[in-house]
Amino acid sequence: MSTAKFPGRQVIAGGFLSLTVTSGLSFYGLAVYLNAFSNERGWSLSSISLATTVFFVTGGVIGLAVARAISRFDVRHVMLVGAVLGAAALALLGQVTSPWMLYLDYVVFAIGFAAAGLIPVTTVVTRWYVTGRSVALSIASTGLSVGGMVLTPTAKWLTDHIGLAAATPILAAIWLVGTVPVIVWMIKPDPRPLGWLPDGRRAAPDHVHRPPTGAIFAEAVRSRFFRLIAVAFVLLMGAQVGGLQQVVKLTEERVGSTAAAFIVLVISAMSVVGRLLAGRNIHRAPMGLVAVVLGVIQGLMLIALAFATETWLFFAIAAVFGATIGNVLMLQSLIIGQHFGVRDYARLFSRLQLVVVIGTAGGPFLLGWLYDLSGNYVVSYAVAGVLSILGAAVMWLAGPVDDYPVDDDEAPSQSLP
Repeated sequence: MSTAKFPGRQVIAGGFLSLTVTSGLSFYGLAVYLNAFSNERGWSLSSISLATTVFFVTGGVIGLAVARAISRFDVRHVMLVGAVLGAAALALLGQVTSPWMLYLDYVVFAIGFAAAGLIPVTTVVTRWYVTGRSVALSIASTGLSVGGMVLTPTAKWLTDHIGLAAATPILAAIWLVGTVPVIVWMIKPDPRPLGWLPDGRRAAPDHVHRPPTGAIFAEAVRSRFFRLIAVAFVLLMGAQVGGLQQVVKLTEERVGSTAAAFIVLVISAMSVVGRLLAGRNIHRAPMGLVAVVLGVIQGLMLIALAFATETWLFFAIAAVFGATIGNVLMLQSLIIGQHFGVRDYARLFSRLQLVVVIGTAGGPFLLGWLYDLSGNYVVSYAVAGVLSILGAAVMWLAGPVDDYPVDDDEAPSQSLP
């Protein structure tokens, strides 16, 4: 009998590292770049926020192509293309001199993030785990928050001390070095060709591998459940990303620039804690109910941020807000995988991301526009909080997240190997 070690942990670690770099310098980093462009160029907040909208819209649209590509080709090839494009866009970011150049650069940046980030990573992890999926996804996707803890403050320090033009080539080098080796050496596209079944069981030598089970894409996207969770996540992510992308500037205005340098670190750290706790325990409660509760808490914290001025209170509220961030994002992939199965996971998740981009792209622009209109963030964050609570209500209407039946290839084991 072969004594080869199950590569699942290596795949999780590779996904974790890839998301650490790509999210820390893009998803979370966008708030840093927004603040830097506002301070260095003097552009209106709404025009810079529109660039964030362009980033998320492009990422949502290109995600469909990424999903099709990783179902046909080796996922590592797709991720390598994304790694190179993301690094190139980041290197050129500090050289832009007008908003239209920023929008064009963000188009390329978004393509790089989509191809090297969440869609391929969650797809690969979903292929490797069934019973251990919530834990595996929580660990891999914790890279999103660790990136915000480690790399986003680094980006903030560099842009503050040497400016965008000098900082972005350094950040691009970090992006490239932090993704390419990981993709080549740690990412494994699928367990079956390597003689493994999900969750760490060895396939018998004469085992005939059947395609993964799951709902048919065309039927799933027309279901009432898919449509309602899509609307719910539009509202939840619109509130979340809108609040997150403006939080550096909000903190700088309310409690000073020193606090602003640490706010993303606090939010990201709490996102890590919240995600890891949920990954270990989310199976103990109905997944849909968990999403509803998180949406309500997120909404209340955003409303509280609209009025907080004391430093200690501001950070306490931001910490609770951070604990909801990673879980709302992680629940999208968990709900799709659990309710619809693995068969068309990449296409379903990318379609959900395309719909949700209405929120992730519209949220930052809406909050920036409301800021320009009112001159402060009170209305912006209060509106974001209301949107999150509405999202929780729609999630409640969607109903329970039922388990999709699995076949023998995906029969569960009892622990994460």
